[in-house]
Amino acid sequence: MKPSKKPNIIYIFADQWRKQAVGFMGEDPVITPNMDRFAEQSLVFNHALSCTPLCSPHRAALMTGKYPQSNGVYTNCKIGADVMLSPDEVCVGDALQSAGYQTGYIGKWHLDLPEVNLCDEPASGARDWDAFTPPGPKRHGFDFWYSYGAYDHHLKPHYWRDTPEMIQVEQWSLEHETDIALEYIRSKSDNSEPFALFVSWNPPHSPFELVPDVYKEIYKDKELSLRPNVSSERLAAHTGEPFESGDEALQRYTRDYFAAVSGMDEQFGRIWQEVQQLGISENTLIVLTSDHGELMGSHGLMAKHSWHEESIGIPCLMNWTGTIQKGSTDLLFNSVDIMPTLLGLAGIPVPDTVEGLDLSTHILGNSNAEVSSAFICAFPGRKEAIEHFTACGLDNRQYGWRGIRTSQNTYIVHKGYVPGAEVERLLYDHEQDPYQLNPRVIKDAQEDELVIALEAELKSWLRRTNDSFDL
Repeated sequence: MKPSKKPNIIYIFADQWRKQAVGFMGEDPVITPNMDRFAEQSLVFNHALSCTPLCSPHRAALMTGKYPQSNGVYTNCKIGADVMLSPDEVCVGDALQSAGYQTGYIGKWHLDLPEVNLCDEPASGARDWDAFTPPGPKRHGFDFWYSYGAYDHHLKPHYWRDTPEMIQVEQWSLEHETDIALEYIRSKSDNSEPFALFVSWNPPHSPFELVPDVYKEIYKDKELSLRPNVSSERLAAHTGEPFESGDEALQRYTRDYFAAVSGMDEQFGRIWQEVQQLGISENTLIVLTSDHGELMGSHGLMAKHSWHEESIGIPCLMNWTGTIQKGSTDLLFNSVDIMPTLLGLAGIPVPDTVEGLDLSTHILGNSNAEVSSAFICAFPGRKEAIEHFTACGLDNRQYGWRGIRTSQNTYIVHKGYVPGAEVERLLYDHEQDPYQLNPRVIKDAQEDELVIALEAELKSWLRRTNDSFDL
C-alpha cells in the first residue's frame, strides 16, 4: 500500500557519474563511505540506465518522461543547434507544483537554448552554451531557482535566481550547491506542504582537474588499477574528439575523477545527515543518481554517448525510511521512467504525455511483473555532423545508434555519425562478457532465435517512439 501522506522528495543527480564509481559496487577503487552506508539502508538499482547518455537528452527525459524522439532534445542544448526543452512540455516540476508541492531546483539545468544563439552579448553575462532561464514556463513548475545552464568552471561557478544578475561564487560548485540545498531543506522542513528539491551537481563532469586539493590528496601519487577493458593509447570520445592519451594522462584523469566522487560523497553525507537530524526521514524520499556515466578509457573511449555499460549505466539509490525496503533490485530503470515513478510514489496521477513506466508499485513491493527491455539511443549532434548530414540531404536524427538493453544482453544497431558509414549490429552477453570486450558481430538479423527476438523488440521500440531510424 502507498502511504496516504505525500513524501518530501530530494532528488540529487551528479553529471557524468558512472555506476561503477562508488565504493559499495566493488568495481572502481573509489572511496565513498557516506554513500556506502546510505546504500546499506536503501534500495539499490543494479540496472539503472541513461536512455541517451548525454547531458541534455537525459535531463529532458527525466523531466518529461519522454524519449528524445518525442521531446525534441536529442542532443545537448548548445551553440549551433536550436535544441531546447519546450515550455509546452508537461514536466515533473509542473506536476508536483500542481499537486501542492513546494518545488526547488539547484545547479545545472542545461535545458534552455544558449543565449548567444539569439544575442551576442546577453545582459545576464551568459556565454557559450550557458543561459539564464527567467521565471515563467521555461522553469517548468520550479518555484525556487538557483541555477545556470551549462558552465564547467567548477571552482568558480555562477548562478542566477529570478533576475539576469549573475551570482559569482569562489567555492567548489558542489559544496556551494549543497550549502544552498541545506538552507532550502531547513526552511521547508516544518511546513505542512511537502517539498520537492532537485539538486543537479556538475562534478565529476570534466574538466576533471577542477576539484579541491583536499580530495585530490586522497588519491595523490596512487597508481590506480583500471578496468580490464581500458586502453589509453589513442583516447577519443565516441563521436571522434581526441583526448590527451597515454597511461600517465589516463591515470591523472582517473585520480581527479575519483577525487570529485569522494568530494561528492562528503557533500551527499551532509544532506543525508541533515534529513536525519531534522527528523523528516520517514516522510522524505531521497534519490541519489546521475545523468549518464563516464567511459574513462574503457574501449579506448572517454566521456559518454556510447552504448557501453560505463556510459549508459548510472548509480541509483532510493531511500524512504519505513516505506521502501532496503536491498537491491534487478529492475530495468530507464531515464524516462524516473518522472512517472516519482509521481507514482507521491500518489500523483501521471500525465498522459508520458512514455516511460511508473514503477512505483515494483519499488513498494506490490508488483512482481517483469520489465523485459529498455530502449537506448544516441544521435549525431555535433554542429559539424549536422551540417555534413544536411549537405548530403539527410536527417542526422535518423543515424547514430539504437539498442535494446535487457538484464542479459545489449543489442545495438549502429549507423554511424557520418553519412555513408557501414551499419554494424553488435550483441553483448553481460554474464559471459561483463567488460564487453568480445561483442558478437551480427551479419544477418535472422541469424538465430535470440537475434530475431532482439531485432523484433528493437523494431517495436522504434514504432512506439515514432523513430524513423531505418533498420
